[in-house]
Amino acid sequence: MTAPLVLGAPFPGWCLALDEVPDAVFAQGLAGDGVAIDPTAATLVAPCDGEIVAMKGARHAVTLRTAVGIELLVHVGIDTVALAGEGFELLVEPGARVRAGDALLRFDLDFVARRVPSLVSPMVLPSGGTVVRRTTGRTVHAGEPVMEVIAAAGAAAQALGPEERRELVMAFDHGLHVRPAAQVVAALRPFAADVRLELRGRSASARSTVSMMALGAQRGDVVHAIARGADAGPALDALESLLPRRRDTVPAAREVAAPVRGRIEGVVASAGLVLGTVAHWVQPAPPVVERGAGEPGERAALQGALARVRARLEGEAQAARGSGRALLQAHAELASDPELGNRAEELLRQGKSAAFAWRGASRAVAESLARLDDTRMRERASDLRDLEGQVLRALSGEVESRPPVPPGSVIVADDLPPSALLGSPPGLITGICTAQGGATSHLAILAAAAGIPALAAAGPRVLAIAPGTRVVLDADHGWLDVDPTDAEIEVVKRELARREGERASAAAAAREPASTRDGVRVRVYANLGAMDEVAGAIERGAEGCGLLRTEFLYLERAQAPGEDEQAEEYARIATALGGRPLTIRTLDPGGDKPLGYLPLPPEENPALGMRGVRASLLRPELLRTQLRAILRAGAPRQCRILVPMVTDAEELLAVRAMAEECARELGTTLAPVGAMIETPASALLADALARSADFLSIGSNDLSQYTLAMDRAHPELARRLDALHPAVLRLIALVADACQAHGRAVSLCGALGSDAQALPVLVGLGIHEISAAPSAIPRLKHVARMLDAEACRALARQALEAPSAAEVRALCDRALAAAASTPPGLVASVSA
Repeated sequence: MTAPLVLGAPFPGWCLALDEVPDAVFAQGLAGDGVAIDPTAATLVAPCDGEIVAMKGARHAVTLRTAVGIELLVHVGIDTVALAGEGFELLVEPGARVRAGDALLRFDLDFVARRVPSLVSPMVLPSGGTVVRRTTGRTVHAGEPVMEVIAAAGAAAQALGPEERRELVMAFDHGLHVRPAAQVVAALRPFAADVRLELRGRSASARSTVSMMALGAQRGDVVHAIARGADAGPALDALESLLPRRRDTVPAAREVAAPVRGRIEGVVASAGLVLGTVAHWVQPAPPVVERGAGEPGERAALQGALARVRARLEGEAQAARGSGRALLQAHAELASDPELGNRAEELLRQGKSAAFAWRGASRAVAESLARLDDTRMRERASDLRDLEGQVLRALSGEVESRPPVPPGSVIVADDLPPSALLGSPPGLITGICTAQGGATSHLAILAAAAGIPALAAAGPRVLAIAPGTRVVLDADHGWLDVDPTDAEIEVVKRELARREGERASAAAAAREPASTRDGVRVRVYANLGAMDEVAGAIERGAEGCGLLRTEFLYLERAQAPGEDEQAEEYARIATALGGRPLTIRTLDPGGDKPLGYLPLPPEENPALGMRGVRASLLRPELLRTQLRAILRAGAPRQCRILVPMVTDAEELLAVRAMAEECARELGTTLAPVGAMIETPASALLADALARSADFLSIGSNDLSQYTLAMDRAHPELARRLDALHPAVLRLIALVADACQAHGRAVSLCGALGSDAQALPVLVGLGIHEISAAPSAIPRLKHVARMLDAEACRALARQALEAPSAAEVRALCDRALAAAASTPPGLVASVSA
């Protein structure tokens, strides 16, 4: 038997087992067997003699090929690919012969440690070899033996069989670095076929992580996958689950030979019903060359492109309103972001082209954001990808335009960029269905504001629907019916006609008060995020503002707004509301809304970290300034103070004490102080909170996410996340009962508040104040007038005992149908 190869530690530090690495790809052995080290020095040395293997573009890792054919990968830190080489210096060239102990790589230990989740560095065997002995659970010195390995026995040559080829698109943000390459290897593990990837004349085994990394494949590259063997087809099917097949603007005939029919379920991003024909949204990125034509010229080209994009976005923002304006302004700010600029500048200094530098910088930041646990923070990654394409098109000389689609189309896409809706003529897009995305994305917000029904997270099957196929997009129930029959279409047409009549009736009566048939008053307020949204909300019947998100004053600026600026802005909104109630939520920093002037410690899970009132109490001077501004803003008792992410009475009392002190200083009356119920903890403690608060407001989005332990943007779970789940309803019932017992007002905001289907059960639970998207207000009032409160209470009792959210929705459907004296399940019967 051949003697084992001894591998030394690449740097000093604590040596640990792979299953302790805080990354699933390494911890589960998908990248290969080995050990890991948490380094205490910043120089990586060769664990043994060998040859440096080329890994295109990678400066955060090295691969060594030993004399016995074993390849060894040392990956410095976790998620360091997002740094795009910043903080790293390779000391050897590909092909160099090195001896054990030679210095291979240096890195800025402090710089890297502050920017990545962990410095734990795996040392693994990505393409064969067996570990026969290893050292873990103690401190080691550089060069000290930590593993003994032997070469794996050569696999028997596969018998040649049928060959299949497919063109696949590189969908990973940073191309084939170690994590996605390991996922490819894992996906192919159940199959015997020989699979290779080809790109620009280079070939790599899809069984070897290192071989694939050497291809240098970047996002958007088209790679040729060749499989040979009896299970070549299934192997490529597995590969296609990670790398989607290349699709032209009109899918090739062979890709639509088996038409997609039936029902596809998704997540409701914007409610509504539409009948239309499918159009695919395809906007290929311009080709990008790596090498530049000279640093000064490439820098000037990038600066010019960014200036043109900024000017266009700022011009469009001036003409836009509400959420569209805010999003355009945010994109314009991103185009000036110093972190993006610094990353691009580093790549320009390395001789890269302007397009390559911008793409590398934006994708590095986008990938780091996309990995965060907070749903809304990941939305900034989507914004960056959208902006990336705009700048690349500007660099290539393309005029910014949208792919041609027929008027009245239902757009199908993998993940539609927000810019697709901004500026689209009315009526061009009547519905949207995306394979990815979620209910809280910017696209969802824009679609709701435009009144366009939209589904998200419907899965890759929607991408196989042939253009021109008739579909029914039911974004009330959350499904897309593909190629319905003529009879089914007639049912939908009748329902659409009925809804149009109802819409006209609701709009005509929108500004009138709403009460149930038996006299229970239901007040409907608007969720607002800026002054220019007030007029539209009042026009649609808003009886006030149930939630003013004040982050619009704090984001995208170098320092916090002062007291006078805030007081003036809040007063403008209060005046525009004409004396109607104005509930102002205090700043909800942290998580998805990082502020440069409010530094918070790095967090592995921002959604469970320094958010809302916790973060505000860390910087009481910011909170004090905002409280003073609110107290100065409106007529006495018009403005209410709403404290976000409260978990117990102690936090609320701390804010109340500060507000009382501010009121005494200003010589004014203390405004009502309320708590947002967004966690199971606050719902369970609603009785104590109701004693300390003047009112409570239920935030349905976070409450449902935390209660059901489901991420609203998770592609597999998002469609199951429904705030009408009985567990969430039981918590809402606790809050409503506590408020009734203590004589406190209770309201509900979030997506559930805009869902007219949910209104019967909410009224039955005792929620008689709703804060909703302005576009939803007329229908909510119309539905409220149809209801009987006593019947709603009976419905609520059934809902609390229901086994699932689907059953609750079915109960609500039947209740609404009975209230409107129409047959139940009218639209639900389509394609059932």
